[in-house]
Amino acid sequence: MSRRIARAGLAAALGAAVLLAGCTTPEPTPTPTPTEPPVHQGEARLPDAPATVLPGATAADLALAASVAFFAAAPVVVVAAPDPDARLRAASVAVALGAPLLLEPVDEPAAPASAAETPAADPTAEPTEEPTEEPTEDPAAALAAEIRRLDALAVVTVGDVLAELPRGVEVVPSPADDADLADLLRVALPTRPLDDPAAEVAAVGALDRTAPALLVPPAPEAADAEPGTTDPEPSGVAKARAPRAADPTPSATPTGPPAPELPLTELPDAPEGGVLLTTGDPAELAAVATARAAGVDVVVVPSGDPRVLPATVQALAAAAPERVVAVGDAFGTAEDLAWKAATAATGVELPGGGQVHFPGRRYVAMYGSPGIPALGILGEQDVAASVERARGLAAAYQPLTSDVVVPAFEIIATIADRPAGDDGNYSNELPPESFVPWVEAALEAGVYVVLDLQPGRTDFLTQAKLYESLLVYPNVGLALDPEWRLGPNQVHLRQIGSVHVDEVNAVIAYLGDLARTHHLPQKLLVLHQFMQRMIVGRELVDTADPAVQVLIHADGQGSQGGKAGTWANLHENAPAGVVWGWKNFIDEDHPMATPEQTYQVQPTPHFVSYQ
Repeated sequence: MSRRIARAGLAAALGAAVLLAGCTTPEPTPTPTPTEPPVHQGEARLPDAPATVLPGATAADLALAASVAFFAAAPVVVVAAPDPDARLRAASVAVALGAPLLLEPVDEPAAPASAAETPAADPTAEPTEEPTEEPTEDPAAALAAEIRRLDALAVVTVGDVLAELPRGVEVVPSPADDADLADLLRVALPTRPLDDPAAEVAAVGALDRTAPALLVPPAPEAADAEPGTTDPEPSGVAKARAPRAADPTPSATPTGPPAPELPLTELPDAPEGGVLLTTGDPAELAAVATARAAGVDVVVVPSGDPRVLPATVQALAAAAPERVVAVGDAFGTAEDLAWKAATAATGVELPGGGQVHFPGRRYVAMYGSPGIPALGILGEQDVAASVERARGLAAAYQPLTSDVVVPAFEIIATIADRPAGDDGNYSNELPPESFVPWVEAALEAGVYVVLDLQPGRTDFLTQAKLYESLLVYPNVGLALDPEWRLGPNQVHLRQIGSVHVDEVNAVIAYLGDLARTHHLPQKLLVLHQFMQRMIVGRELVDTADPAVQVLIHADGQGSQGGKAGTWANLHENAPAGVVWGWKNFIDEDHPMATPEQTYQVQPTPHFVSYQ
């Protein structure tokens, strides 16, 4: 075979291959699949401590502290201008997004002095040393730093926010139109007008992030509305609108960059076992919104003490929180908050509701010792009849006051005795177990019990500890009767006894520790007195322990004029923080005051007893 033929054959083969290739359908180029935008989720949390009090002198400080407490990270942050309406709107936005709410500080850093006000530098002067103290971070810088800490991708601004925000973070102004706002948030947003502007913090605390709503100020009266105006959303719902069809005859070609959008987000997982407490002060609004955005329940505690109102006691009992966070100084220290919140969470209340005695409550008591009629009317009948009699006495006072009048027993537990007894203390200590039926019947019937001590030559603290098994009941307090507190060489009915304030304060400290340790409602300590010298140093009685309420009880008897004199004398140099009690002696008063006359005494007694 010649080389040409061989080449011809090769050419033929190549031509056939090309022809075959030309007849084969090429593989289509795959079309790229569009990627779904990422969905971002923040990280909510609780402080580690059992109780935390968020610090802050301003609303912006409190908002910042709440953000730090409840969020480790947040893809979106809401920042509100100082305007109150903007802050209310921003609270709704923050809860709907599950995002922390920060506030633009009201007071911006002071502007530098003008050239005219700044003295010219003296070129001959020695250079001054630079201050060594580190400058305090200004509020605007703290705001930016918190946004960076949260690793935010976007900031929603509500109102005219002027603060400089961190670079690299998308700034998305909140639309003024409610429907446009719903579009931005990608949720239906029902509007919810506030009935009471003073309750806006409570309204924010009740927002549900899984079913968001837009809180708005109260609607103006119809008479104030402009003629011909109508509600653009009669249903009160701003809905996220479907994309609009293109206008076939647009009037103008849109120009400029598109409006910024928020990244796709989902609500952060709610941390379990936490509760935020707020007094309802408007300065706490942003902090409350941040807690709700994190999924933390909110309880309003107007006084700052969760033990005071039955509603707050029951709210904490239902929540059973493991960790409690409170906003502002009204809640005291974290240590105080811890035991108060733990006490409230028991749900155990005093007769008449709540866990703190006053204000809002007054007592009317029967005095004596069970089974001993000579010591007072409490000993004239059995426990069931005593409950009914105490209720009747209290009922006579109820029409005279708006406070709850609670029936009470004042039981003499240790009785001053003329014989010294085996222990030589001139006091007969009745067995604690003998009073258990009375205490438990009183507890079931809504009757408060005070155990009265007449210690003779024993100190009050020693005797009080004998009855600890009774004092741990939630409805049992203590009374000290200094008339029967003897010195080493004294005997009853020859001298009127007395006690030094240090001994009284030791009992107060004991009762306070007992209440905190066992999470008991506030203990009532009654100090009987009809002469100033019966309590030496009385002006130093410690009334600062919120676990104990001290009451001075005027025991004077005789004519109403004489009793009024005793009452006035006891009020001189009285310690601050005490409340007052009055005793009606059925046989010794001439005449005994009626309920109406008793409540004409000023100040109106908080505790009235009958002997």
